[in-house]
Amino acid sequence: MIEIPMDHLSPELLEAVIEDFVSREATDYGVHEVDFSVKVAQVKRQIAAGEVVITFDPDSETCNLLTRHQFRQIQP
Repeated sequence: MIEIPMDHLSPELLEAVIEDFVSREATDYGVHEVDFSVKVAQVKRQIAAGEVVITFDPDSETCNLLTRHQFRQIQP
């Protein structure tokens, strides 16, 4: 698993990766529904803060987002 710095992706590709992640993640935001664009902005801020990392798995050729903690746990 390889970490991809956000500045290595074009703004369009970064947005697409985040939107894909948000659209497939079933996240409970409590009693109030959170707008899709707000979720995308939240994830983008988490990536910029280093709390979430963009990963690429060369074996499956897939991109995913993980928390920094999750990423550290799977590294050898």
